[in-house]
Amino acid sequence: MNETLTRTLSGIVYIAILVTATLFLPSFLLLFGIFLLITVAEFCELVHIKRFLPIGIAIAAYLLLTFTPLNRNMQWLLLAATLFVSFKCMVFLFAKNQRPLDVLSKYVYLIGYIILPIVLITKIPLITTDYTPKIIISIFILIWANDTFAFVIGKSFGKHKLFERISPKKTIEGFLGGLIFALIFSVLIAQYFVLEPTVLWIGISLVVSIFGTIGDLIESKFKRLAGVKDSGKIMPGHGGILDRLDSIIFVAPFVFLLYQILYYVS
Repeated sequence: MNETLTRTLSGIVYIAILVTATLFLPSFLLLFGIFLLITVAEFCELVHIKRFLPIGIAIAAYLLLTFTPLNRNMQWLLLAATLFVSFKCMVFLFAKNQRPLDVLSKYVYLIGYIILPIVLITKIPLITTDYTPKIIISIFILIWANDTFAFVIGKSFGKHKLFERISPKKTIEGFLGGLIFALIFSVLIAQYFVLEPTVLWIGISLVVSIFGTIGDLIESKFKRLAGVKDSGKIMPGHGGILDRLDSIIFVAPFVFLLYQILYYVS
């Protein structure tokens, strides 16, 4: 089968499963529980640690943190821990002389870069107490819009490399194009879909464009150090689940922070 056709069909199936499952809370939690197990397994392969203990940690954390109501202090603690590792990931990304990761660092990244962000993804549509699937679907729409237009504009007009050392194909022009279209989509989403403040969704679109790109680059660095092209092979033409979720798992804590600030101020 033609590679482009394979990639297109695989993407359509992925989007259909994601959107359909997200419409209902039980299927949403089940899907992201499955995603968590797959991404943990893929990450273990990238950093060369055995899967048994990490998968056990992931299951325990997901069941404890996802199905147990967290008070405001616990939410802030969870967010602070995740953001700490997010900034550690950015230091890891921009470090030129990268030492081999020790076992402790691998587990810190496993928990703060993979497990806790996926837990936060499940908390975002519940941030208003009632389950609101439109929020998480809208974030994915912004990520897809940003990625699509960054690719199209970068391929058509890109001349200046964004971060050639890690991702030779990304360009500054593509990044700016993706950001502009994400902003446009955010206004439409705010006014006609989720019916939330436009300024909030403009902020979310900026977070998606900036931190989604950084998240993609961070995963690319893990793959580069591992000497592989994709995190896995579960999605024909796309690679692994981590390849599909690399943007949102890095975006999630910053979006969660925006909502926390909004509700604190209001």
